[in-house]
Amino acid sequence: MSSTSGRVFVARLAGLVAYDPAGDRVGKVRDVVVVLRADAKPPRVLGLVLELVGRRTVFCPMTRVTSIDAGHVITTGELNLRRFEQRSSETLVLAQLLDRSVTVRHDEVKAVVYDVGMEQGRHREWFCTKVAVHEAAKRFGRRGQSQVLDWSDVEGLTAQEGSQGASNLLATLDAMRPADLANVIRELPAKRRHEIAAALGDERLADVLEELPEEVQVEILGHLDDERAADVLEEMSPDDAADLIAELPPETAEQLLTLMEPGEARDVRRLLSYEESTAGGLMTTEPIILAPDATLADALARVRQHELVPSLAAMVYVCRGPLETPSGRFLGAAHFQRLLREPPSTLVSAVIDHDVPRLRPETGLQDVAGLLATYNQVASPVVDEFGRLVGVVTVDDVLDHLLPENWRDRTTREETPHGT
Repeated sequence: MSSTSGRVFVARLAGLVAYDPAGDRVGKVRDVVVVLRADAKPPRVLGLVLELVGRRTVFCPMTRVTSIDAGHVITTGELNLRRFEQRSSETLVLAQLLDRSVTVRHDEVKAVVYDVGMEQGRHREWFCTKVAVHEAAKRFGRRGQSQVLDWSDVEGLTAQEGSQGASNLLATLDAMRPADLANVIRELPAKRRHEIAAALGDERLADVLEELPEEVQVEILGHLDDERAADVLEEMSPDDAADLIAELPPETAEQLLTLMEPGEARDVRRLLSYEESTAGGLMTTEPIILAPDATLADALARVRQHELVPSLAAMVYVCRGPLETPSGRFLGAAHFQRLLREPPSTLVSAVIDHDVPRLRPETGLQDVAGLLATYNQVASPVVDEFGRLVGVVTVDDVLDHLLPENWRDRTTREETPHGT
């Protein structure tokens, strides 16, 4: 096996693409699996955790890693596709060692781990031999120094419990999409999940929660204080927040709704009033709504907002005031492609489809899916008996409910050990 310098720092591996010998992409590196040893001996590196297409994580033994170079990892291409499950004897370097509070042995200085270096030994085995630490701040305002130490010079790395923040791990994972970060968090021990959730900002945590299974959402939310939990729920899309609140005990749900901003809580309460498997229960209450005298330039400016998911940015909905759900009378909708074909000064009322297929709040899941499939739509307006737009059902909302409950965990499982 080769590497650029003989020593590899694990934080720099995070997110690197792993290839097979033919140059085809295998997956992305998400962590390094080690076995800690007694008497301050360097841990042995067992292998890498790789994330494949579809967010499945698998184990790749170091015996099947042929090269680690700048920007990529080369493997033999032979992988066991059984979903990676951490064993009690194993430690994940990024998830469980970064941010650990330790002591530098020779001067008893407190420090925090921000990286770990691994090297290949004489028998082609890899060991974690170096620890990069930030020392605690010195007196008189002087900052503590950063240094790279031998593994044996640091005390506290093998502790099963103890103080551990999340700033260095989150810096390593900062560029991840919410869905990818959610996949990493889902694989961690519960204690580490809670530490990371506590360190994430409200908006980032809300984005990640939306990508997690409901049982993990409930677990994480339950470890936040009520005020913070309410703030995070406000940052979630109303339909996702309603789905999560519906899983909570009634008294907890009511407490959090009371703490939320009244407008945000009102949208969530309205969604909770519908049956889960109906258009009303599936819909989001925050589509792009415009007045008929808005221009295409106005519409395109709304479509370009970065926080919109593609399915919500695909259509604009034209209504009489008020321009929020439940709106005034729904007039029609226009796909963003139509907006691109006309001069920006054109009024949206001139380009809308007045006969766009629409749903009623009580329409069932199967009929909702059938309508989207029949008309090749990624979103469909939900209109009440008074002709008001009350929400929009998107194709991703439908898929979340049509797929099996454990679809995030569905993988090819083989009952074989990690190292085979």
